[in-house]
Amino acid sequence: MQIPIKVDYGVRALVDLAIHHQSAPLRASEIAGRTMIPEAYLAQVLHALGKAGMVRAQRGPHGGHTLALDPEDIRLSEVMECLGSTENLVYCLEDNAVCIHAPSCAQREVWQEVELAVYRILDSRTIGGLVDRSQEILKNRALMTQPAVLQDRRN
Repeated sequence: MQIPIKVDYGVRALVDLAIHHQSAPLRASEIAGRTMIPEAYLAQVLHALGKAGMVRAQRGPHGGHTLALDPEDIRLSEVMECLGSTENLVYCLEDNAVCIHAPSCAQREVWQEVELAVYRILDSRTIGGLVDRSQEILKNRALMTQPAVLQDRRN
C-alpha cells in the first residue's frame, strides 16, 4: 500500500503549521523551506486543506496560512480523505461485480481487513499527536548528542 505524496505533504504542512501556531500566519514559502515540499505543489495542498476546513488562508502583506482547527481535532484519516485517493487496495472491494472470483474469494476478506486496520490507525492519530511525538524525538536526539558530562549533570 502506498500513501499518496499529496497526503504525506499535507500531513507535513499541517504539522509545521501546528508547531509554529503561535507566530503570525505562515507564508507558503516558509512552510516549503522547512518541510522540503515544492512550493507550487504546497499551494495546491494548502488550497485543498483550506476547502476541507483544516487550514485558513489570509491575504495581504501580513497574510499566510494558519490552522483552522485545533491540531488535536485533525485526524490523519480526514487528511487522507481530503487529499488521498479514494481507491481501494483492489478493485473488487468497491464493486465485486468486476471479479469472477468474488463470490468465493477469501483474499477479498483479507484486503477488507487490511483497509479497515489502516483506516483505524489513521483515525486514531492526530496532527497534535504527531507534533508531540516530533518534539519528543527531537528532545531525545538532542540528549543523545550531548557530551556525557552534560548528561551526567542532568541526572
